[in-house]
Amino acid sequence: MSNKVRVWIFSFFLFSFFSFSTWAQLPDFTEMVKNSGGAVVNISTTQKVPAGAMEGGAEMPQFPEGTMPPELEELFRRFNEQQGGGGYAPKEARSLGSGFIISADGYILTNHHVVKDASEIMVKLNDRRELVAKLMGSDARTDVALLKIEARDLPIVTIGSPDKLQVGEWVLAIGSPFGFDQSVTAGIVSAKGRSLPGGNYVPFIQTDVAINPGNSGGPLFNMEGKVVGINSQIYSRTGGSMGLSFAIPMDVVMNVVEQIKVKGKASHGWLGVQIQDVTRELAESFGMKKPQGALVAKVIPGGPAEQAGVQIGDVITEFNGQLIDHSADLPPMVGITPINNDAILKLIRQGENRTLHFNVGLLPDEEDKLAAAKSPNKSPENQLGITVSELTGEQRQLLQIPKNGVLVQEVAKGAARDVGLQRGDVILRIQNTIVRDLNDFDKIVKKLPTGVSIAVLIQRQGNPVFLALKLK
Repeated sequence: MSNKVRVWIFSFFLFSFFSFSTWAQLPDFTEMVKNSGGAVVNISTTQKVPAGAMEGGAEMPQFPEGTMPPELEELFRRFNEQQGGGGYAPKEARSLGSGFIISADGYILTNHHVVKDASEIMVKLNDRRELVAKLMGSDARTDVALLKIEARDLPIVTIGSPDKLQVGEWVLAIGSPFGFDQSVTAGIVSAKGRSLPGGNYVPFIQTDVAINPGNSGGPLFNMEGKVVGINSQIYSRTGGSMGLSFAIPMDVVMNVVEQIKVKGKASHGWLGVQIQDVTRELAESFGMKKPQGALVAKVIPGGPAEQAGVQIGDVITEFNGQLIDHSADLPPMVGITPINNDAILKLIRQGENRTLHFNVGLLPDEEDKLAAAKSPNKSPENQLGITVSELTGEQRQLLQIPKNGVLVQEVAKGAARDVGLQRGDVILRIQNTIVRDLNDFDKIVKKLPTGVSIAVLIQRQGNPVFLALKLK
């Protein structure tokens, strides 16, 4: 045998050995999928959207002050008819997501954004049954929703502890990306305790698991086959997976679930401060050895922090004995603390360590903020069946509406409710006429004709939307 042949044989065996060793170290997910895959469901929803909403989520633009030309209004009317909207009538939109069963009698977990504003929620089980689900409650702050279907003896997942999850550990996701049911993807935990914009009350688990549209609401499993998170968000420049996926830890999720089961909604603890990270330069100016903690930039008047004596410039370093390394650590700690519980803050003020006691408050929702700032001046009963009020300065700041408009406070049965007008909407224009204040609104509504479509421009969640109602 020649030396060349010996070298080739030796190389082949060496390559085979290392290839087999590497393959042998990779995890085997097959049993996990067999045991838990049956508890993962596909969720489809139907939503009513205004006719002004176009494909891709775009909406008709808000026109400058003045009168919209009749020919332009006619153009939009014809466009909506061509799109199948029947003029200004609401249309239906459909969306897909994932979920998983947590009890044999039909409780299912998914994301709030998967079922938001849904008029119908349909759950497709692994055995191909399709059942209508009831929304028991949802929480926008944590992006968690609890559903219920009428069924028994369903397969369920086992809930695990995200606290024991380690960076670098293998994890697995099952869901319905782009509607492809029971798709399985795997990866590792990239980081824990991530803070994302709009998600201040969730210390996200970051993974490199391939998550795509439709995976939202599905489970994230650890290697023990236990669910440690709900897949919720991705970071992407393309709309698809780029290896940056974020899951809501199950300890946060189950806290919300228990609250929804007891009182129908979730509440979150509130301190009443606006905070920021401590940089190296700021730490030096405060006489700190290293940058850490949450720097108080604003104290909300009347909030728990103000009542406890917290001041602008304080650096909060501990909450109930838990160290705060980054400012993002503080909101989740406060958020999961029961309302009215006593809590302890440790902070640094002008180089001195201090300890303050405070009573955990209730985090107000945006609607609650608006209600608290509500003007006593309301409209009398009118043929639209709605009650509106003047916008206060605080409300205008919250809604970013510098002038004009009236705030919808109540919507009774009638034409306005039929086209989807909601509490919290701001009416900016009715039939080409700007609504400057409550007096304008009353005068315009009294002169509205019956039997014809009336264009109403509103602002909802920062977006302008045209609705069309018809008085009978």
